[in-house]
Amino acid sequence: MREKKTGPLAGMRVLELTQIMSGPTCGQLLADMGADVIKVEKMPGGDDARGYRDPAINGVSAPFMMMNRNKRGIAIDLKHADGKAILLRMVEQADVLVENFRGGTLDKLGLGYEVLKTHNPGLIYCAISGYGRTGPYADKGGFDLIAQGFAGLMSITGEPGRPPAKTGNAVSDMNAGILGALGIIAAYVHKLKTGEGQIVDTSLSDAALQQLYWHAAIFFATGQSSTPTGSAHVLTAPYQAFEASDGWINIGGANQANWERIAEVLGHPEWREDPRFASNRDRMAHLDELVTLMNGVLRKNTRAHWQAAFDAAGVPAGPVHTVGEALTHPQTRARDMVVELEHPLAGKTQALGCPIHFSATPAQITRPAPLLGQHTRELMKEFGYDDAQVDVFISRNAIAET
Repeated sequence: MREKKTGPLAGMRVLELTQIMSGPTCGQLLADMGADVIKVEKMPGGDDARGYRDPAINGVSAPFMMMNRNKRGIAIDLKHADGKAILLRMVEQADVLVENFRGGTLDKLGLGYEVLKTHNPGLIYCAISGYGRTGPYADKGGFDLIAQGFAGLMSITGEPGRPPAKTGNAVSDMNAGILGALGIIAAYVHKLKTGEGQIVDTSLSDAALQQLYWHAAIFFATGQSSTPTGSAHVLTAPYQAFEASDGWINIGGANQANWERIAEVLGHPEWREDPRFASNRDRMAHLDELVTLMNGVLRKNTRAHWQAAFDAAGVPAGPVHTVGEALTHPQTRARDMVVELEHPLAGKTQALGCPIHFSATPAQITRPAPLLGQHTRELMKEFGYDDAQVDVFISRNAIAET
């Protein structure tokens, strides 16, 4: 049943032909903000993330559930003539289609943008690929790891002198999804003004390169490529993780005033005048010495002790949480960044909430991730097919339902 949406994108209908992470991230953000997102899954098997069964909850993939809550699901064989016809009918009544196939995949199926726009000139077609729709790599597939390496992110991540490291999260995938959603919303504004659709084109490599603002500034100014700095900032100090007696705490001395407060809190006001540490340039030049001295003081007490002291002095600081500590923290819960959903097979589950908060049109997260083909019949009827036609398509293996 189609829910009444109240978010800022209520009334937008999105066909999400995506899998794994980048495309589902895009669709999930749009769904949280009120769009009716219909996840169109391949046959057989559906989204490959359904096969990520470790960890699973009652046999249901936890990663799949995390990335696909708030969507309705239909299973269609797009290689089947009937399946193509069904998708084209859906496109006629959609505002947006999102796909994250290798470049040219839908064109080969006869379902590329040039075909789809003849059925719906106002369609916003968002393509999230490995390297984008142009350039010598346009036809190459993409994965988060490969994109992070291509964009140089792995050359600046990790500890100095260690092998290249990727970020702990899939930053290229997730940022590509966010950029896709942003592009769709911008194109939707244009469509509301003009009625005109268009292609929104982003990629994992673009999304990874977009994370290089500071490091690109350094390269463009000096011609030098940055190297790993661990948790330390590439431009200012002290701005990194330090050791307390019971764990790690981040301290953000990103300007001179904060540095002077830090020296006071640590009981060493003389550091403010020390020629090694007097200015940011001095501190960056003597960073190893500064870190050694600060850790020597910080190890004498707990994270909570130092947090209270830095808070009182107005210095930005915070503990380095585990994932579990972050997800159970009162601040996280106060922001509704953890929500509960009831899944038909997995039972009661938790998911991350919407990171954007609206005063007049709040986000809604009301649906668990769909079973494969869970809403096939419901959606087929919304698009003008009756039960008898649905049964015929199922018998021909053009669609599937759960």
